Amino acid sequence: MSIQAQSAGYATHEVHNQTGALANYNAYAADTALTEATRVFGADWADAQLNRTGEIVGAEQTQYLARQANRHLPELRTHDRFGNRVDVVEFHPAYHELMRLIYETETHSFAWTNKRAGAQVARGVMSYLWNQGENGICCPMGMTFSAEPAFRHGPELYTEWTPQFLRAAYDPRPIYAKQKNGITVGMAMTEKQGGSDLRATITTARPATSRNGSGAEYLITGHKWFFSVPMSDIFLTLAQTEKGLSAFVATGWLPDGSRNKLKIQRLKDKCGNKSNASSEVEFYDMHAVMLGEEGRGIRTLIEMAHVTRLDFAIGSSGLMRQALSQALHHVNNRRAFQRSLVDLPIMRNVVADLSVESEAMMWLSMRLAAALDREHEDRGEALLSRICTPIAKYWACKRAPAFVVEALECHGGNGFIGDHLMERLYREAPLNGIWEGTGNVICLDVLRAMQREPETITVFLDEVRKAKGANARLDAFADEVERRLGKLAEFEPVARRMIEMMAFALQASLLLRYSTPAVADAFCATRLDGDWGQSFGTLPKGVDTQAIVDRARIAA
Repeated sequence: MSIQAQSAGYATHEVHNQTGALANYNAYAADTALTEATRVFGADWADAQLNRTGEIVGAEQTQYLARQANRHLPELRTHDRFGNRVDVVEFHPAYHELMRLIYETETHSFAWTNKRAGAQVARGVMSYLWNQGENGICCPMGMTFSAEPAFRHGPELYTEWTPQFLRAAYDPRPIYAKQKNGITVGMAMTEKQGGSDLRATITTARPATSRNGSGAEYLITGHKWFFSVPMSDIFLTLAQTEKGLSAFVATGWLPDGSRNKLKIQRLKDKCGNKSNASSEVEFYDMHAVMLGEEGRGIRTLIEMAHVTRLDFAIGSSGLMRQALSQALHHVNNRRAFQRSLVDLPIMRNVVADLSVESEAMMWLSMRLAAALDREHEDRGEALLSRICTPIAKYWACKRAPAFVVEALECHGGNGFIGDHLMERLYREAPLNGIWEGTGNVICLDVLRAMQREPETITVFLDEVRKAKGANARLDAFADEVERRLGKLAEFEPVARRMIEMMAFALQASLLLRYSTPAVADAFCATRLDGDWGQSFGTLPKGVDTQAIVDRARIAA
């Protein structure tokens, strides 16, 4: 063997034709459709904050932190070295740094602390961006964000706690919440026997003093099958009282520094969302305060669930955008058969189809953030938010897994390796479809909304027909949707198909009004007219795939 070969470390080849990482880019400014939606829905006044968030999310350092937080998983410590029961979860420093970043960008609070039009949209954009950075930290962020509407049901508790959990600060210390610089909010709702049926809760609460009802202190005993983020500083839970199922607020630690009376039995070994801790817990005379009216726990928390569902639609849309960005980066920089992959017509069809899907989902999510922003001033917007938020949640969560699989395949074998970002997205994609109601639960909620408030159907159809005349396919499709919605008695068995059709109709309307002809026409020709296969990459002839891909491409 030659001296040169030995000095080369037995090298047999040079590394070339590998795309490298998509890093150090502004995930907001480089996303044409997203910046347009921000302007259309009146949130461009927050551009400075959104650009800052976009730079953090696209930074190589953030990608490194996300990898570390998912490699070094949370660990449960039930006892300290002296044998004292402590029930704490220890996280890798990368997780704490990510939590600091997301809280300092105000993604949990921006909509509530900025009292101006477009604040919900701006905050929705932040969530969309952070779900491209690391999904595990978006769970505690999202629960903290969604807690604000629930706390409105207890004015004293609202005054006591919201100033603290809306602070732009993160403090990981396991101490009493009021001694901290910033706090997180969690939820402990689901029980073994109940699942989505929260009325099957068997955990009980009894008054701790002679006083009872809203704002009174209680002692709670029972179990929770899912306690998301058990290190939360304060959390909401449900328990049965003499008057029925009621909502409560508890602190993780008590004023004397001791752990509140809960035991973390184990951490869930989940398929995805690895950096975030989910747990099973038992309460044994845990101290809590009733939130809202006794016996009306579901009603107290319903608004919290509503904004959480919107955040899951936004989150799944953001996850899809990251998968698309990774796929576009790869096919634009990888060569095969003497051409860039994107120059192969069959590959360009795939990424163009993914681009259409991603943009349609983004517009749907942001339109509903705008409706949430206006719901207190405009009854029509409130009704649109009521019926379409669960539609968006259902459809975004259903599409994300199939979308990510196709985007992963664009990378070939590289995308299936554990140190690739796509592997994490693949494991993450199904989760939002389970949180806050599985597909059937969400579809039945849409049906219930239409039965209780028939006006929601009129408001929905009016929104779709704002694009009337722009595309004959949509006009015909909207007529068919209206015909089917006139038969609500037949809705439940075919609810999933109807929700799909309603999502398609609204997405098409939004694209026709706000996007480019290439994207809108491709969507209508495929999703509405049926000229589409059973997988992505089946756009028909005549679609301007190059224009679609150019619009979606991230410029690093």
